[in-house]
Amino acid sequence: MEKVSLYAEHVKVQPKHMPGLFRSIKNWANVAFMLIYFLTPWLRWDRGPNAPDQAILLDLEGRRAYLLWLEIWPQEIYYLTGLLVLGALGLFFATALLGRVWCGFACIQTVFTDIFVMVERWLEGDRNARIKLDRGPMTVGKFTRKAIKVTIWALISVATGFGWAAYFNDVPTLAATFLTGDAGWGVYLSVGIVAGFCFLLAGWAREQVCIYMCPWPRFQASMFDEDSLIVTYEKWRGEPRGFAKKGTSFENRGHCVDCTLCVQVCPTGIDIRNGSQLACIGCGLCVDACNSMMDRLDLPRWLITYDSTNRQLARARGEPIKHRLIRPRTIIYAALITVLVLVMILGVSTRSRLEVTVLHERSPLFVTLTDGSIRNGYTLKILNKRPEKNTYAVSLRGVEGGTLKVVGSDIEAGELQLEVEPNSVATFRVYATAPQKALEGKATDVTFALRNLHTGEAASRGSLFAGPQR
Repeated sequence: MEKVSLYAEHVKVQPKHMPGLFRSIKNWANVAFMLIYFLTPWLRWDRGPNAPDQAILLDLEGRRAYLLWLEIWPQEIYYLTGLLVLGALGLFFATALLGRVWCGFACIQTVFTDIFVMVERWLEGDRNARIKLDRGPMTVGKFTRKAIKVTIWALISVATGFGWAAYFNDVPTLAATFLTGDAGWGVYLSVGIVAGFCFLLAGWAREQVCIYMCPWPRFQASMFDEDSLIVTYEKWRGEPRGFAKKGTSFENRGHCVDCTLCVQVCPTGIDIRNGSQLACIGCGLCVDACNSMMDRLDLPRWLITYDSTNRQLARARGEPIKHRLIRPRTIIYAALITVLVLVMILGVSTRSRLEVTVLHERSPLFVTLTDGSIRNGYTLKILNKRPEKNTYAVSLRGVEGGTLKVVGSDIEAGELQLEVEPNSVATFRVYATAPQKALEGKATDVTFALRNLHTGEAASRGSLFAGPQR
């Protein structure tokens, strides 16, 4: 009995190059995104002494992120979370308005695949030439072209990996050490991983990433509605389709001449005339292809168009056509984005450059001194987020007559002065002493108050002062 395979063999998609409006938009988008990706780490930002001057830097060794004027510490990771949520909401908003505009023009997989296909077209020719070359025998010329193509792909991939590493290192130093082999194994490993994925996904997997690997197409349809702009085929105008040439009468027949140009230019190999599909990334290249054929036949453009379902139906019925940009889902997304932006602006504008943490020692909870006063031990951590050394006045509030003393120092006073190095956390073991009569019993609420003697900035942290049961 003959076995029947349930899996179709993969057919390589060889998209045809087609100039037009959407092709131009994609070209400019590719240039813009590549410039942003590769040049951003080279931008400088003066933060003063003892601070990196790279505008965008994720300093893993120093455990900080620098975004222009904003410096984010590990305990402020919620700012990065806010940026990610803001990006997601922006993506939802754009999808509700313009469909898969992200997939078609801005996704890193789309951009690099487009660049890799461009290299392939330069070396091997356009669609028909590439198909013929692939089907032909291996010759010296074919091997040479393929080898040069793969080499250029590899160079682009390594450059992409270096661009990624540049966001985590001082890029002038990285550039100087990378070529000499002194950058460190972590850098070469990260560059290799990113380069490997870039080479594999953009060079070989291509549309399979969009169709099978990426989860985004599987739930983004829930963000569409009848007024979202998507790539559509005017079936009411195009059918019944059939072969025709210039000068043919199009009475009692559709305008689609079944040239399949829309299929040939599609980077995922679909036929948009079959309706909206998961594999359609919304790049609009089929619109350019169809418009070029309509121009040859002196027919109206936009048989395949970037439009909403409601506008398509209205056009088919001859009714007035209008855009509905303002509708419930776009209002909700815009409101959420506005609220999140305002919250983040408020948080950034009111954030403190000083933080203090107080940990009470548990063993023993307290010690009774010879004069009857009570002593408690604490671990005091002061975070100085400024790029210069600062001195802080520390005092104990909540108990009358309370004094502080740093372990290892002979100074005991109501207010101590502690120095903290720039951009660092200093840890002090502190004894707090108070008269027994000033305590409320087993536990008294106290506050450690800090004041920056240079800037006047203040911070405080509450704790408990343990004492004997009255």
